[in-house]
Amino acid sequence: MTVIIAFLANILVAIAKTVAAIITSSASMVAEAAHSWADAGNEVFLLIADRRGGKAKDSRHPLGYGRNAFVWSLIAAFGIFTAGSIVSIMHGIQELSETGPVESPLVAYIVLGISFVLEGASFTQAMVKSRRLAKERGSSTWDYVLETSDTTLRAVFFEDAAALIGLALAGGAILLHQVTGVAAWDAIGSILVGVLLGVVAIILIRRNIAFLVGANASPTLRARVGDALLSLPQIERVTYLHIEYVGPNRLFLVAEIDLAGDAREHDVATQLRDIEQRIEAHEAIETVVLSLSVDDETSLEFVEGAE
Repeated sequence: MTVIIAFLANILVAIAKTVAAIITSSASMVAEAAHSWADAGNEVFLLIADRRGGKAKDSRHPLGYGRNAFVWSLIAAFGIFTAGSIVSIMHGIQELSETGPVESPLVAYIVLGISFVLEGASFTQAMVKSRRLAKERGSSTWDYVLETSDTTLRAVFFEDAAALIGLALAGGAILLHQVTGVAAWDAIGSILVGVLLGVVAIILIRRNIAFLVGANASPTLRARVGDALLSLPQIERVTYLHIEYVGPNRLFLVAEIDLAGDAREHDVATQLRDIEQRIEAHEAIETVVLSLSVDDETSLEFVEGAE
């Protein structure tokens, strides 16, 4: 739903900005139009990411298809960089030498105002969801959005935040052009919007690459998983724990554990299978692989927040 709301908002805003850019001949409005069309196109990639990444695991993909979400979100981030950032910066540079008064500035202000309301509604929806999830995990909203494996939520959050800042930059650039009569301010506004989009794109690209190559679980998550394992009556200690994201909010868990008692080999195998099935019943767990610890291996200690 977050992506759909953002997509509809971006389509409406992109159309309005395009019309305003034609009427006003403003470089900043051209940059904003390119920004919104890029965002609208990126929402399509994010919808594909959700659909492809949500497929159930099968024999060919035993860890599921979750990493598809990171791949398509990475493509969307590159779209922001190329269709939004580079186009806006290049257009702004080309317009630096232009002169002349602002044409129909009122049209630009009206469109920017309406766009701010629509983008604000989309951003508010993403912010409310992010705050709720961050609170559930005992984290700040910023840290949660930056670190979460929910790449779609992060993309919408950053894109909408950038859209609001971009609208303010464009409005300020047009106002300075109107007040001073110096057209370069409008071109500078386009360049600043492009730089803003470039920064957002780089953040999103880096985070998606991190998850694709195997981002480490946070100390807090590691501690929670370790405590959850030790809370099971069959497990006395944990000597090895590997946690890997295989999709948004989907984990692959490998652990070496010491079982309580001294059961026969057949009974131990049955216990391990039962524990794995119990853990995999959790909505965040894709696959679990458990093996037995050796007596001389050191037990792991889990402290939330420890590095």
